[in-house]
Amino acid sequence: MAANELNAMNIRTTAEAWALFDRLPAARVEEVTTGRWRGDELPTGHPFDGVLVASGWYGKQFDGPDDVHPLLFTARGTVFPVDPRRIPLGLAGRVPLSGVRAMRRMLPYLRPALLTRRPTARLRDVEYRGVTSAAMVYDHLPIIDHFRRADEHTLLAVMDLRGVTEPYFFVLRRDIG
Repeated sequence: MAANELNAMNIRTTAEAWALFDRLPAARVEEVTTGRWRGDELPTGHPFDGVLVASGWYGKQFDGPDDVHPLLFTARGTVFPVDPRRIPLGLAGRVPLSGVRAMRRMLPYLRPALLTRRPTARLRDVEYRGVTSAAMVYDHLPIIDHFRRADEHTLLAVMDLRGVTEPYFFVLRRDIG
């Protein structure tokens, strides 16, 4: 499935996103441990819908199975890795998007407090929904992002966050250049 097909599918519900996710082939760790990936949301009605994009989220950086930056943000044209422990994930979906956008304007000033140089996640092949595929395991948070391959440059992902009953879906596209 090409990336443009993924966008054209017009997925709107969790059930539709699960149906697509379950149809896609596995993405092996060695296929994704190369470089920076640009993130985008797959809106399904989840309370997090809109939050990451409004916050300045850029995507993820995979430098090796044990060297992953799970959260890249962008401010004033600079992409930088953020320590996930410094992001108030518990507020996601509770703060209006206007408030999230206001916080985004503060990113250039907050950057020194949020920035990390150390990887804060790992990639492992994990069985999920009957398929063994690449998953990103956060070092200090109860989060696992599970990946399936839409094409060689596009991943469909679902965030499995302890305490959140509905899945949050997103798309990663490999930065090429």
